[in-house]
Amino acid sequence: MDIYIFKHSVDFIMLSASHLSKKYGSFTVVNDVSFNVEKGEILSIVGPSGAGKSTLLHLMGALDKPDSGSVLIDGTDLLKLPAKKQARFRNSNLGFVFQFHHLLPEFNALENVSMPLWIKGTSKKEAAQQATAMLEIVGLGNRLTNKPAELSGGEQQRVAIARALVTRPAVVMADEPTGNLDSANAQAVHELFLKLRKDIGQTFIMITHNDLLAGMTDRILTMRDGRIVEERRNG
Repeated sequence: MDIYIFKHSVDFIMLSASHLSKKYGSFTVVNDVSFNVEKGEILSIVGPSGAGKSTLLHLMGALDKPDSGSVLIDGTDLLKLPAKKQARFRNSNLGFVFQFHHLLPEFNALENVSMPLWIKGTSKKEAAQQATAMLEIVGLGNRLTNKPAELSGGEQQRVAIARALVTRPAVVMADEPTGNLDSANAQAVHELFLKLRKDIGQTFIMITHNDLLAGMTDRILTMRDGRIVEERRNG
């Protein structure tokens, strides 16, 4: 049994996954996976297609339900929360970035980023102020009123990142966030993650197939056949 639980003071642990497992039919996709993520850490998860990386991310974010195991985020047992409380917790404490940005085409950048705040019940005025500030942080303060079709691919992904960050979540979970970008924009996104960790202490968990970009993160977990088979620290 391969179990990776990294020993640190609980005060510095942002996310703790313990014995997560998931089957689809007779096929085990995630097999007894355990690890911790420190506050302010950028963790990358790598491995071949079909290794279980995306499923693991979905389990950690309560987008899918594990067959067994637990996920503690900043001390809260996410998977034990009732459905409505879990949804509220996820909206306030988790941000998601995917390979395809999933922006609403009829809304401009400011409105897309404001959406999680509206769902949270924030007033439109306050949401606009917070969304503007976040778009400025990701370098799009001059593109507030542009709709997705008027933005480049890299700019669209920056809007998606701003949307994920606008609620100031405990953890941002990114599934191939640069997989649809050219190499220059991909590196820019990863450098943005590093800047956000430095400036606001943001914690990131990122799935990527790009070994070069994974090398920019603090730590790399390698998955194969549903298990974590290797852990490596960078730098």
